[in-house]
Amino acid sequence: MKITVIGSGYVGLVSGACLAEVGNDVLCLDVDANKIRILNEGGIPIYEPGLEAMVKRNKEAGRLRFTTHIPDAVAHGDIQFIAVGTPPDEDGSADLQYVLAAARNIGEHMTGYKVVVDKSTVPVGTADKVRTAIGEALTARNATINFSVVSNPEFLKEGAAIDDFMKPDRIVVGVSDDQAADMMRQLYAPFQRNHERLIVMDVRSAELTKYAANAMLATRISFMNELANLAEKLGADIELVRQGIGSDPRIGYHFLYPGCGYGGSCFPKDVQALVRTAHAAGQDLKVLQAVEDANEVQKHVLAQKIIKHFGEDLSGKKIALWGLAFKPNTDDMREAPSRVLIEELFKCGATVRAYDPVAIHETQRIYGDEPRLEYAQNPMDTLEGADMLAIVTEWKEFRAPDFAAIKAKLKTPVIFDGRNLYDPTHVRAAGLSYFTIGRH
Repeated sequence: MKITVIGSGYVGLVSGACLAEVGNDVLCLDVDANKIRILNEGGIPIYEPGLEAMVKRNKEAGRLRFTTHIPDAVAHGDIQFIAVGTPPDEDGSADLQYVLAAARNIGEHMTGYKVVVDKSTVPVGTADKVRTAIGEALTARNATINFSVVSNPEFLKEGAAIDDFMKPDRIVVGVSDDQAADMMRQLYAPFQRNHERLIVMDVRSAELTKYAANAMLATRISFMNELANLAEKLGADIELVRQGIGSDPRIGYHFLYPGCGYGGSCFPKDVQALVRTAHAAGQDLKVLQAVEDANEVQKHVLAQKIIKHFGEDLSGKKIALWGLAFKPNTDDMREAPSRVLIEELFKCGATVRAYDPVAIHETQRIYGDEPRLEYAQNPMDTLEGADMLAIVTEWKEFRAPDFAAIKAKLKTPVIFDGRNLYDPTHVRAAGLSYFTIGRH
């Protein structure tokens, strides 16, 4: 099939590469000329395990191409995926300007039937706005051309996005006509040879499904974070509690790990957008508002533990920081808890020496030449001259460190672990003080 993907960011690039991998002819469009230049020169503008090799393989096979030329992109694909950004607006609602601009471009240049697919995470009712934008552009041309608008939300986890696309748990498709439904079934047939994973529904239900899924996962995280904080006060161990409730098949173990808050490009934005969508419809989502509030509080917990231990004046203190990205296997720093911790430490007069396997360049882009922030080449190098160690991202290479070596390097033998990576007994047996989220 001939497919156009509008937007070559995280969702667009992964989707385009995976669709090309199964034999489709994919053209990716982006208005960012620098991003397209990087892709055409053999690089990729984001970090995602396995993606660079997949892009290279499909480019060389001629199934995956990149362009900034809008007319070519619209002419190419029978199916047009809109996968542009939907950043939060000032009030927290999703900003649809890029989605609607893409829709207008399709309407201005299309010459035959198109299936226009909303792949971006968008509020309920966006498909109607996309349909109107395309219709208005066609009317301005005095053109009468049939088209369909489909909602096909993505369920990609950063760090495991290729597996999620190639081996999906479910494929949600919201349609309003049989022709579009048939084309989407044909498109996704290669991804569900083992068993049917396609869930076809109306467009508005599909749009709401994406927000509902992310809101549920965010709710589980904030719930466990609040229980972890309570466990500390009651002398309970949240890890044992997690095992106890996770063993109930109605609850399960996924997304029950407490920590120093969730971040990234999806959960914070999508929770806020769903709250605003409900407010516009005359309903308050009290549970989700509490989820967001609890997460904002949780991002400060690690800094509060450090301040409680060392005092509010951290002048002259250097904190070793393991992990910058909001989660492992990505370089994404959007809404990352590390940023909250770094800024809190700066306010108290401290300096930070940080290490992350892939997110250092993105951190440098955000903080520039900030003199209070320096970077290390490996985890142990981070500890040079440091007064303490704080852990914010649960990268695999942090899971089994040499605690004796950590103690020898730190000026004060103390670890503040925002992800509960270690058995407290083992850490303390090595002579280190160990502060966790909800453990004893």
